[in-house]
Amino acid sequence: MTLQEITAKMKDGAANKSSFGNTVKFATDQGVVYIDGNQNPPAVTNDDKAADCTLRMDFSDFSDMIAGKLDGMTAFM
Repeated sequence: MTLQEITAKMKDGAANKSSFGNTVKFATDQGVVYIDGNQNPPAVTNDDKAADCTLRMDFSDFSDMIAGKLDGMTAFM
């Protein structure tokens, strides 16, 4: 998956969710995915803005996590 494909998938998923009151950024070596959970539904972009929580990881791990090949807890460890 490319960063653009992941962003589109996350946008689709966020379209059915409610706001959660925070911002989250996934920062990879190929770019970022920024989720603005203050909006309803949450907005998903590739803007590199300051976030309440930033998770940094290799793009391959991020892609595997989004595809369901890597458990989020395992990736964190």
